[in-house]
Amino acid sequence: MKRVSFLLAILLFGFTAIAQEISADVSKSEIKWTGKKVSGEHWGYIDLKSGSFVIEDGKITSGTFTIDMTTIVCEDLESPEWNQKLVGHLKSDDFFSVDKFKTATLKIKESSEFKNGVAEVKGDLTIKGITNPISFKAKKESGNYLATITVDRTKYDVKYGSGKFFDNLGDNMIDDDFTLDVKLVTK
Repeated sequence: MKRVSFLLAILLFGFTAIAQEISADVSKSEIKWTGKKVSGEHWGYIDLKSGSFVIEDGKITSGTFTIDMTTIVCEDLESPEWNQKLVGHLKSDDFFSVDKFKTATLKIKESSEFKNGVAEVKGDLTIKGITNPISFKAKKESGNYLATITVDRTKYDVKYGSGKFFDNLGDNMIDDDFTLDVKLVTK
């Protein structure tokens, strides 16, 4: 009887998928933000504070990523004065209220199976303490994971310059969507 139980345990274990937790190398990973407006765009970077996810049966089954909102920088404005003004404005209550909300979080709930290195990922994004579902495509490439995540800022109470909420903005209107181009380098 003990042999049968032992053999059954080996067979069940042999057919059970092993989950693999993958950690992000935050010093090498990169998040580029891009915000567009009628008269152009601005872009910069923001640091990943921590992150890991679990892969099982070729799918991402869970994960948590924390973004350090205090690290937001702008790379397209060369004038130190204008650069500082924009970054200060992005950190203000008009945008991300960084003094109150120092981090944003992405919690991955599931993904499709990676096919040709690409999977559809679903999760919850929290910005300014407000959580909304989000989905995006993740691409596995040379041990890294790449994604472009489009975020509707108005869903997170970031309404400044939005044509949905303000009339007659003209050239001062800012697109409601911004993008995060993520390069996740794993350990």
